[in-house]
Amino acid sequence: MTSVARNRLTEAAYQCLPGGPLDINRAFYDQVAATAVSAEALRTTVEKFILPIRSGKAWEVRKGDICRIVAVEGAQVGDLNIWSLHNPRERFWASRTRQLQRAHISVYDRLWSTLPYLRPLVTITGDSLKDYGINGSGIDAEGGRIHDLLGTRCDPYVNRMLTGKDNDYHCHSNLTRAIVPYGLTEFDVHDVLNVFQCTGLNDKDQYFMKTCPAKKGDYLEFIAETDVLCALSTCPGGDLSKAMWGEGSAESTNADPTLECCRPLGVEVYRLPDGWLVERGWKEILPNGTAYQGRHAMKEVPFSIS
Repeated sequence: MTSVARNRLTEAAYQCLPGGPLDINRAFYDQVAATAVSAEALRTTVEKFILPIRSGKAWEVRKGDICRIVAVEGAQVGDLNIWSLHNPRERFWASRTRQLQRAHISVYDRLWSTLPYLRPLVTITGDSLKDYGINGSGIDAEGGRIHDLLGTRCDPYVNRMLTGKDNDYHCHSNLTRAIVPYGLTEFDVHDVLNVFQCTGLNDKDQYFMKTCPAKKGDYLEFIAETDVLCALSTCPGGDLSKAMWGEGSAESTNADPTLECCRPLGVEVYRLPDGWLVERGWKEILPNGTAYQGRHAMKEVPFSIS
């Protein structure tokens, strides 16, 4: 096998032609990001709140609005869910986003929705940790990267399985409580984007979680490509500097050493001036799935007897 062939086989499996849905207009999204530091008052505040430790909250972000998640007091992991506001069957699809974008996301990456809708729900426009790692490469000496899509939310069922004890404040439970006011249930909670979480795979191909490197003021922000409902949990492991399971964990010591690792997160939602986005060519991204008309080969097939 030639070196050219080997390189091809290790390139991204999902690609598209220039100008396709994976080839976004970076200059436009740079302009969106720049509205945060513009000398003019371009952004107006729609909503701001602080999410306390070990809790969850849901909120709406309208199409074209910008949402920023902030480490207001220092390192803290947040577990994020996103749905189409008007159709919660359409929700963020972590595994497809890993394939179309990457396993740890940053600026210009998009969070894609489930079938049969298949569209970007949001696009990342700002990330204060985008230059994390060795020489700004995004990866540290142990293979850790930020804003994780490899893992998912912690939950009370795994906790019970591993420890034999109950804990009602895992991210799955926090998100479940958060979405009740919107008529959703536990069955609507899905795989998450682990905001500020530093993870990777070790030499045994096993998932690891490192101490969160976020500092006070660090943020991740995105623009909503359609109306969305977001829900965020402040992880009960806090900055993940102490074990949640196994030797040395709270369950093994009958204490709660991770409590001191927990900090709140801030959420900020902003709106740009009327017409600002449209003047620059932006429009709501509609579902791609409607273009498919094959009905999975379930159309009536005529048969005849010869």
